[in-house]
Amino acid sequence: MNASQGDSSFPRLFEPITLAGKRLKNRVTHASMTTRMGREQRLTERQLDYYRNRARGGCSLIVTEPLTAWRRQQAPHKLRVRGGDAFADLQRFADAVESEDCRLLGQIQDPGRGRHERGRNPLAWGASSLPDDLSWTVPHVLSVEEIREMIADFAESAATLKRAGFSGVEISAGHGHLFHQFMSPWSNRRDDEYGGALENRLRLTRELIAAIRQSCGADFIVGLKLPGDDGVNGGIGPVEAAEIAPRLCAPGAVEYVCFTWGAHARSLDMHIPDAHWPRAPFLDIVRALKATIPGVPVMAVGLITDPAEAEGIITRGDAELVALGRPLVTDPAWPLKARAGRGDIRYCVACNSCWGRITEHATLACDNNPRVAEADETDYWPVKAARGRRVVVVGAGIAGLEAAWVAAARGHEVTVIGAGAEAGGKTRLHARLPGGENLSSIYDYQLLAARRAGLRLELGLRATAGDVLALEPEAVVLATGSTMGWPRMLPAEWRADGTIPDLRTLMPDLVDLTEPQGGTAVLFDMDHGEGTYASAQVLKRLFDRVVILTPRDRIAEDTPLVTRLGILRRMTTLGIELWPLMEPSPHSRLEDGVLLARNVYTGAETEIGDVAIFTYSTARVADDALAAPLRAAGVELRLVGDCYAPRTVMAATSEGHAAGLAL
Repeated sequence: MNASQGDSSFPRLFEPITLAGKRLKNRVTHASMTTRMGREQRLTERQLDYYRNRARGGCSLIVTEPLTAWRRQQAPHKLRVRGGDAFADLQRFADAVESEDCRLLGQIQDPGRGRHERGRNPLAWGASSLPDDLSWTVPHVLSVEEIREMIADFAESAATLKRAGFSGVEISAGHGHLFHQFMSPWSNRRDDEYGGALENRLRLTRELIAAIRQSCGADFIVGLKLPGDDGVNGGIGPVEAAEIAPRLCAPGAVEYVCFTWGAHARSLDMHIPDAHWPRAPFLDIVRALKATIPGVPVMAVGLITDPAEAEGIITRGDAELVALGRPLVTDPAWPLKARAGRGDIRYCVACNSCWGRITEHATLACDNNPRVAEADETDYWPVKAARGRRVVVVGAGIAGLEAAWVAAARGHEVTVIGAGAEAGGKTRLHARLPGGENLSSIYDYQLLAARRAGLRLELGLRATAGDVLALEPEAVVLATGSTMGWPRMLPAEWRADGTIPDLRTLMPDLVDLTEPQGGTAVLFDMDHGEGTYASAQVLKRLFDRVVILTPRDRIAEDTPLVTRLGILRRMTTLGIELWPLMEPSPHSRLEDGVLLARNVYTGAETEIGDVAIFTYSTARVADDALAAPLRAAGVELRLVGDCYAPRTVMAATSEGHAAGLAL
């Protein structure tokens, strides 16, 4: 499909708009995403490639990750604005993005007392001496003099950004950050000019906007993020947001407003909603708040992943701009592909693994894009190898498919052998569970790329070493996955009689059932991954009672904090019982419908009756039995994904990709 045909599919999305006299070529913007690619407050080549790739990919405006723009900010991964050696970095940054006809805005923000990760914030400041709702951090209370220092520094930094070639700044006054904390009556209990009545609580943000406008002039974009609903009782909900927006956003004060969701609280999962949420879940609130600020462009954000969704938002007048964060991490060429009407967008699966990475102080990465920030990332297709080889990939899950399409695209003769009737492996099962549907985008893209690359796919065959060797491969990629291990505290004979299925074996028979089964389902959890808790939701739909036992002190320990909060919300709301520090006892009488849960410290046993089903989700064991005979035959062999060591979706796709490139 040519570009003009693509334009006709999404005409409003790719319509230009002007902000502060600066033309934006379309309505697709890149929301601020922390990359953690900076080093010692300096710009790195990898960080520059990340932003350059997204500018090349066709978005019209990029908001940077939060910058170090106030003398008190010291985070080493945040790019420094102040200081003699910073200006050259800023100029390179601006040139790389602006030269692609993409406007670059620096984000002005501070988390204040807030924290997005486990533990407390040791160097926090805030509006009042009150604990953060998530980390319980009690901040240093900013004095009036310190507030004025901060405003002056941010205004000076904005002017520096303008001189360096940036088109504007975005003030992040939502998400529970510092400016939000000053606005909210829940977190601001001051009795001076910056606290008390609403007008006083808004003073900091109003003075900041005015100072930046004074230092930078009218030809500089000033965007503003405001809370739309922070999900905190006593905080800022839609009613309060409707009072705040018109007080700060008279026409001419700011160029656009983006309403945000959640805070540093149990509502953190509202910030970046995962696939358990409905699509674009906050649009009703956006429409209502937009009506309070006529004449001011609004930027919509929150689980918008598809061009048709974005087009609808613009066409209906819900917003003038659409902000994509995670979708542009997954595919920097999302706008180019959407405009051209192409069907090969690599879609965000809303898993929040990217969030998990940056809150663990690792660089930004993605489950469905193994090439984040590589120089050739935008609209990537592998370069041909010097010589084609015969390659066999055993396993048609996401690790094997990733290796296979990359190797085939490089010119190798690739055969994939998969045991299942359909490609996708265990990820295909997870995609059938609650909140898992988006995971299908991983293997859907891989299969699309595989067809383009021209590989051979054989399904329904559990390959032996003989099957593989019969194809005379020059190299083999083993991607045969893993199997849940038997709970070691239970008798081996219970496993032998086959009456206790593991969760993966059980779910295909239950996921599509609608008729209630009755009784109690007990799930022993030594996995702590999202698929386990999505399966628990299926069990709760079918059984009267669901109990999750775990030997850890709490559940979902292996998920990012933001994901874990959503899991806790769902488990609690559904009435699923969580029993920490407990494991099944070998004294259980399952034939009588009785399971005994044993405390891991004291050994005390608690009876659970009317047990209709007992299942387990445990640490996995690699299915690598083919490795030894293939090595003995002298075959060049690579193990990827769970077959190498049971881990994550990200490990599967990244290792598969690397294997395909290495062949």
